[in-house]
Order: sequence, then structure tokens, then C-alpha cells
Amino acid sequence: MSYPHLDAYSRLLREAHETAAPGQDRPASPRSLIKDSWRRSMAAGIDPEGDSAPLVYDTSYIQDIRGAHPLRPLLPLLTETLSSLADETEHVVIVTDEDGRVLWREGGNAILRRADRIGLADGHQWTERSVGTNGIGTALATGRPVHVYSEEHLMRALHIWSCSGAPITDPDSGRIIGCVDVSGTARSLHPATVSLVGAAAKLAESELALRMHHRDERLRRRYESLRGRPGILLSPTGRIISGDPSGSLGPRINLSPVPGEGARSPLQRGLRNASAGRIPLPSGHGADAADRLRLAGQRMILSDGTVAMLEPFSDGFLLRPAPSASPPVLTLSFLGERVPSASLGDHDRPLSLRHAEILALLALHPHGLTAEQLSFHLYGDSGNPVTIRAEIHRLRAQLGTVIAAKPYRLVCPVEADFLELRRHLAADDPAALARAYAGPLLPRSESPEIRRERDELEAQVRACLLRQGCPDALWAFAQTANGRDDYEILERLAALPPTDSRSAAARTRLLP
Repeated sequence: MSYPHLDAYSRLLREAHETAAPGQDRPASPRSLIKDSWRRSMAAGIDPEGDSAPLVYDTSYIQDIRGAHPLRPLLPLLTETLSSLADETEHVVIVTDEDGRVLWREGGNAILRRADRIGLADGHQWTERSVGTNGIGTALATGRPVHVYSEEHLMRALHIWSCSGAPITDPDSGRIIGCVDVSGTARSLHPATVSLVGAAAKLAESELALRMHHRDERLRRRYESLRGRPGILLSPTGRIISGDPSGSLGPRINLSPVPGEGARSPLQRGLRNASAGRIPLPSGHGADAADRLRLAGQRMILSDGTVAMLEPFSDGFLLRPAPSASPPVLTLSFLGERVPSASLGDHDRPLSLRHAEILALLALHPHGLTAEQLSFHLYGDSGNPVTIRAEIHRLRAQLGTVIAAKPYRLVCPVEADFLELRRHLAADDPAALARAYAGPLLPRSESPEIRRERDELEAQVRACLLRQGCPDALWAFAQTANGRDDYEILERLAALPPTDSRSAAARTRLLP
């Protein structure tokens, strides 16, 4: 700290606090690190008169949250490193996640009771946007160890505290995954504490790196047992661990998305260029087995035009040459009174109405729908996303991996009779319309979205045929469920020469 006398520095900070309002100049300013933090905090709407950090985790779930966090195995290492401070009555050791939410703390009973009053406790959040300038939030915001002294806190309720925090970066993903902090009453916490806290964070990162190398070695041994099968071995976060034994992919890891598929795949959208030693995966993917399965089959193009595919391998991924055969086409037959069906490759499957509705909605929304959106389209406000997830699970049992998640979307070529109908309407081709239109879209469906699509298609088909349809096209429409009694269509047919059997049939239908 550039001010050797804390009393003088405290007076300067108190003057700065008097002018710490948006848009006002500060005649006396704290050091630049704190001044920048105050600016960010004020922009986030922090009230200097606030009195506590917000509670963002239900404490009844805190054990599960702790158990799933990557710092959980390192907690003994961190607390042992800083135990001399935690044993003192006026210091508390804090470990948070990447969003400044307190997961663990240790200290004497007296200091913990004081910490409770300001929310320095399990489940409370200490980012700058939650409580303003503080050792945890400012360390996370700047990505480096910081010491925040007394009146350097923007909230006045924290002025009796000082804190030293240091972020912890995961060497595998390269992202900050948490923060270690020591907090105490203002005069009891020496500014040099930040060096000790920073050393503890570096020690944790070294341990994470050691564990990462052990995992890499296990993956590498399993990979080498493949003996010549081409592929680039990736960690769960997309870090390149080992090259390609056959040499067919290893030198070419500058990736770009497959044309036409980027809009449907967050992985492909992120693969404009692979950074050195890493292939970026979508945020939140690859961390567990379920995430890895969701990424299975993602296709991408290498810089020389070779198509590659991502597949789960043990705890990581293999990037392998994609099969040369075209993926099977999903064909949907949903028009008319017949039982809705789907075919995938050479296999035809009858579908329940609910499964047909889901596939129709996914075909109509190629960019994908969340469970909540699907539920609303199917059931309106009374829908339940849990029901949708169960139905998707059953659909996957029938159709395999053609439905991807987050959001739900079809990841194979799709042909559907109602989509073909749309193309004929766009081309204004009444003859093709008459051949393709077998009846309303899923006529038994009560889904609000399906009903809207069904009504629009029928209205457009009818209008096109009335405007320029030939007798054959009009007669074909008259054989559908809603066309049998369509007065205008039948009138056009009745006007045909009396020798035309279609004229007689139309006149018969027009009789009261």
C-alpha cells in the first residue's frame, strides 16, 4: 500500500466516500485499484449504505453444492496453509466459487458471529455487483490477489473489516473457479496477508495441475491402447492431450463449423479458430458424462476441408475423421388422417400423437426449443417442462441420438410432408400442392402451436387452389377431410361439364 500511515489513509478515504456518488468528481481518491472497483460497483447500483451480502444459495443444499465443486478435494490444503490465521480470534478464512458465493469458512466462534452480521457466511455472494468493493469480489473481477483495507470497501458497514483475497484458476479449463480469502477486523489484518493468501491460491493451482497431469496420463494410456485408430485426444474441457497416431488429423486442428450446421450447434459456433493447444467447447459442456454424451456426434471441418466428429472417450473426447457415409434422413409423415409415422434410414416407426407433435415442433424450429418452450407450445400455460423431458427420453429410445439437447433440436437431415407443402406454397405451384396435400397437419392435435400451423397451411393451400388450381387439383383437395364439404371448392367442380363425373359428385355434395 502506498500510504504508510493508515490513519492518514483512512482520513483520505473518508473524504472520498463523501463524494462517492455517480457523476461526481472525487477531490481525494483512493489508489487506482480501489477507484476502479468503486466505479464498477457504483455502475452496478451498489448502495454504500447496504449492510449485508445477499443470500443466494439455499443452505439446505450447500452440502451438495460443495461436494460437486472442483475445489472440494483441496479444502484441507487451503485451510491447513492458512490455519495459523484462522486460529486467531479475529480472522476468518473463506473459500468461494467462481461467482463469489461462500462455500466454506473457518475461524473462531467470536469472529464467525461478527461475520454472520454482514453475510460473510455460507451461501452468501461477495461479487462486486453484489456488495461492491471487497477482497473476494475485487480479486475475482481483476483476476489477481488484492488487499482491501477498511474504508476501501464501498459499503460503510464493511469499514470495520479488512480482507485479502486471491482467485484460483483451473489449469485445465483456464477459467477462474473460486477465490480464497482471509478477512478480519481492520487493524488486525496486516496488508502483507495478501501475499500469504496469494501463495495459498498458487499452491491450490499447483495441486490442480498435478491432478490434471495424472488424469491426462490415464487418458493417454487408454488412448494408446487403441493402436492406430485416428483421433485427437481431448480433455473434458477441450484441451489437446495427445496427437493422432495415424497422422490423419494431428497437424490440422484449425477448426471451423460445418456449413449449414453452425446455427444448430453451440460447439460449431465456437470453433471459428482453435486456440493454441485447445479446442473451445460450449460453456458448461464436457464437465460430466451427461454433457459429454450431448456433444457426441458433433461434426466440424478442419482447415484443409477434412470433416471431423467429436465423440466421448473415457473422461474426455476424441476428435476423429467423420464417416464418409451421409447421415440417415429423418422422414416425417404427419398430414391427413393416417397414423403419424417417422422413418430413419430403413426403419419406419408409428408415433404417438404426443411424439409426433414434439417432432413437428422441432422440425418447425430448426434452431431448437427449450423444455419450457416446448411445453408452452404443446400445452399452453398449463404445461410442465418435466413432462417434456420424459417424452424426449422416450423419443430418443425410438430414434437414437437424432435429438440433441440444450436446446432440444434435430441434428440430422429432416424431410417432412408439411415442410414440403411449405416449399410448394413458396413456389406457387398448385399442381404440386394438390399432390402433396393429404389433409390437415396432425388433425387430432390440440397443441396451440400445431393448430396455428395447421390452420395457416390449410388456408394457404385452399387460397392457392381457388386462385389458380386446375380441376384435378381442386378434386384432389375435395378428397381431404376438410375439403369434402368446402362450398367454394365444390362450386368450382360443379361448374365442370355435365359429362365430367367430378361435376356430378360435387353437385351431390352441395345438396342440402
